[in-house]
Order: sequence, then structure tokens, then C-alpha cells
Amino acid sequence: MNHVLAPAASASLIRSEVAGLPRYDPGADPDEVAALSGARQVIKLSNNESPFGVSPAVAEAVRLSLADGVSRYPDPTGKRLADAIGKSLDVPAGRVVLGNGSENILELLCQAVLDPGDLVVTQAPGFSLHETFPRVMGARVEKVPVTAGFGFDADAWHDALAAGPKLVFLANPCNPTGAVLSAGQLEHVVAAAPRSALLVLDEAYGEFARPDPEYPDGLEALRGLDRPWIVLRTFSKAYGLAGVRVGYGIASDAALVEALDRVRTPYNVNRPAQDAAIAALGDHEHLADTVRRTGLEIARVTGRLRGAGLGVVPSSTNFLFIDTGCRSDRVARELHRAGIIVKAWREPGYENYIRASLSTPEENDVFVRCLTEICAKDKP
Repeated sequence: MNHVLAPAASASLIRSEVAGLPRYDPGADPDEVAALSGARQVIKLSNNESPFGVSPAVAEAVRLSLADGVSRYPDPTGKRLADAIGKSLDVPAGRVVLGNGSENILELLCQAVLDPGDLVVTQAPGFSLHETFPRVMGARVEKVPVTAGFGFDADAWHDALAAGPKLVFLANPCNPTGAVLSAGQLEHVVAAAPRSALLVLDEAYGEFARPDPEYPDGLEALRGLDRPWIVLRTFSKAYGLAGVRVGYGIASDAALVEALDRVRTPYNVNRPAQDAAIAALGDHEHLADTVRRTGLEIARVTGRLRGAGLGVVPSSTNFLFIDTGCRSDRVARELHRAGIIVKAWREPGYENYIRASLSTPEENDVFVRCLTEICAKDKP
């Protein structure tokens, strides 16, 4: 007897909230772009990865972990890594939660907190999963847009927060713009949000922004507040560990961590990832060098693109949000033909923008040349 469900029968089982969701867009497939362009080496600028690799200490930690521990389950609590994070940030290890990337913790928060119909407030333009994960749970999402100049709209935030959200997602620096909220702007959101709302401060790119004097350390800003909050960080970006997937959160209290532990899978951070993160956390010199070199390229590439007449949002991250002046999906396809992958932004109101992470100076020069040539075709 054939027990395979027909596609139509399978589709009828899917929750309506899930059926209407867009799939996550990781950018074009490098193999397909290589075949299209004939390029011997594709320049991949779609995922905000570090071109500077990991520290030697991380490479050695992963080597030892692979040799010794792959056949065994990892510590489900991640105690050694949680202890190391807690010590580095002066917080109890019981207030540290680990995730398979920081977006895993975003998902856990929505599973643990949201009921159908709850309101979530976040930014626009913004990280797609800040909207997708709440919608999976049947929550409503209101997105607060930036001003015309990509500034913080205090009145719009005040009005949105007055509607009584249960959860607030705030990325600082913002993905995809790379802009930062000042200490005063962050304070405005905290003061306007209902005290019962969970404040989620996503600092995935915070390491790149910390040299900026305008950038407030979210943990220090929220530490001691008598309200629920969590600060999310990751080893995927500045630390260069995107391939092993490990992020973490620092919560206002241990009860929130315990709730997340109830909904997470028990081995959500593998052993090589835990060992790599511990080693990365201890190599301050490699992190500082990565941040310094990234900042130099952000400034240099921003200057060249603006000199060519393109609009670029000031960025305190490792990526740029660029106004191409025409449909970004067309620009992305043209770049594919040159062997370059960027992310075409499709959020309403920003369809002319691409987001491009920066690579080595040599690859960045190729990107700048190709992008300016493509955009020049549409100028009178």
C-alpha cells in the first residue's frame, strides 16, 4: 500500500501562519553564479561573513575538538562557554543562554513568549527573522520605519510602543542599514516600551560598532533595569565563526533563561562550536585587528561609491546598504554575471537597495568597479 501523501494533501496540513511566510533569502547560490559568470572565484558579499578568517587559537581548538569529541554529544548546557561569557561580561553564567547562532535564540524567544494575536514591534528596514519568527507563532508585527534620511523616528517609535507590544525587537547596529542608535535613542525606546514587554536588543554586529563613540553598549544600558530584557550577540560575524553557528544572549534574569531552556533542543550548540567560541573569546588581538581592518574598508569603499554618485547609508558594521537608483534585483543579476553575489533588498520601500558585506581590499575593488559600471548604464 502506498502511504505517500499527495502534495495537495500535505499542503492541507500546514498551518496558515506558515503557509504565508516567505522563505529566508541567503543570497544566490555560489555554484550557480560561477556557472553563469564563468568566474574562477566567486566574490560572495551576501552573508556578512568575515574575510579575515579565525584566529590560530580557534583553528587549533576546532582541530582538537574534531579529533577528540565528534562521536560524543556536546555538553547540553554549554557550561564552559557560558562560564567564559559570564566572566568576560561580569554576569552570572545562569543568565547566559546559548544558541545555534543568535537567530536561534530569536526563535526560542518567540516560542516561549508569544501567543497568537500578540503584538511585536520591530524596525523597518530590518532583519527578516525579526518578523518571520513572530508570525510563525501567530503574532502581529508592526514595523517602525526610519526617517527619509535613515534616522531614528522618535514619534513613530513612541506611537508603536504605546500600542502595548509583548515583545520588542531592536537591532543595534541595524541590519540592513548598518546605522546605530545613540544612547539617547535607545533610552527613548526603553522608556516608551511597556514595562511588561520583553526588550530584545540584537547586537549581532556590536563588535564592529564599539569603536564608534555614539554606540551604546546595550548590556550596560539595560543592566540593572527592573524589567524583562535580553541582549543577543554572536560569534558568526566579527569573530569569523559563521560556519559553526554559535550565538548567545544575556538575560535580565535566570527565569527567562530557564524558559528558553524548556523550548530549545538539548544539544543546540555542537562541541566544535563551543570550543571554537571559547578560544575566540580569549583572542582579543585577532578581534581588534578584524574590527580595525573592516572599519578601514567600510570608510574607503563608502567614499568610492559616494564619489561615483551612489547613496550609501553610514555604516558601523561590516556591510553597506546602497541605493542603486534602480531595481536592486536587476542590479544583483548583473553582478551575478560578473561573479559577484550581493543581497537585493525586497522589503517594501527599499527595492532599489542592495546590501553588500565587505571582503578583502582586492575583492572590494572589483565589486566597486562592477557596481558603478552597472549603475552608470541607467544614468542619462
